[in-house]
Amino acid sequence: MSAYSLTKTQFRESLWEGLVTAEVKGALPPEIVVTLQDKAVAGVEVHDTGDEGRWLLRVPVPPEAVGDGVQTFLILDGSSDEVLESFTLIAGEALGDDIRAEVDLLRAELDMLKRAFRRHCVETA
Repeated sequence: MSAYSLTKTQFRESLWEGLVTAEVKGALPPEIVVTLQDKAVAGVEVHDTGDEGRWLLRVPVPPEAVGDGVQTFLILDGSSDEVLESFTLIAGEALGDDIRAEVDLLRAELDMLKRAFRRHCVETA
């Protein structure tokens, strides 16, 4: 079991950020390793927050990770090789079959039907 936990705080402008928290008091800064397709991601930063046992993790999304398909990043505790968190980018044709894309399409169609029904109600009243 890892001596750390990780909570995502935000993901914007190609930068994933999270808060690493030590599970035990007096823990040393974590050794964080982020992988994409079994290769280490460059530019990963761990910054001290000023609070004991808490660090800010910044993971830059490399340009080669943005494209068609599914890209999964694994964030590991380097000392135990345990996965602390993961995040996924989905783009292009792979997204077409994704359930979230289908739900978004259904919502758009439902909104269209609601407008048509309301218009029908106004015209027949």
